[in-house]
Amino acid sequence: MRRKMSLLMTLAAWLLATGSHWDLVQSFAWGRMIATYSQSMPLAQAIRLTFTADNMCGVCEIVQTGKQDPATPGAGKLDLKVQLAFQAVPVVVIEAPAVNPWHGYERTPPSVPRTAPPVPPPRAA
Repeated sequence: MRRKMSLLMTLAAWLLATGSHWDLVQSFAWGRMIATYSQSMPLAQAIRLTFTADNMCGVCEIVQTGKQDPATPGAGKLDLKVQLAFQAVPVVVIEAPAVNPWHGYERTPPSVPRTAPPVPPPRAA
């Protein structure tokens, strides 16, 4: 129960911090407007009338003013976000120092020829 409550509170804090509560209120207002308009006109016309900019209800106006920052009127939500930029770091390539090649004894053929393996292979006793 405690874990569920902490997850629920974290989700609520995240929604409020990102401003998603305004989107929820706006969705409720649109649904109410469509339901009201569809009682007196066809559904397609009610939806078209709901989403016109000059036909805003009181809740839509409250949401529009609520999304703006009170300190800077007219500033949109995107203007207030903190943008993190990382400075490009020059690429540094470090070459390994030149090493003397391996000794020549590995490249020369063996001086004693190898004998062929026994055919058939020996069996375990």
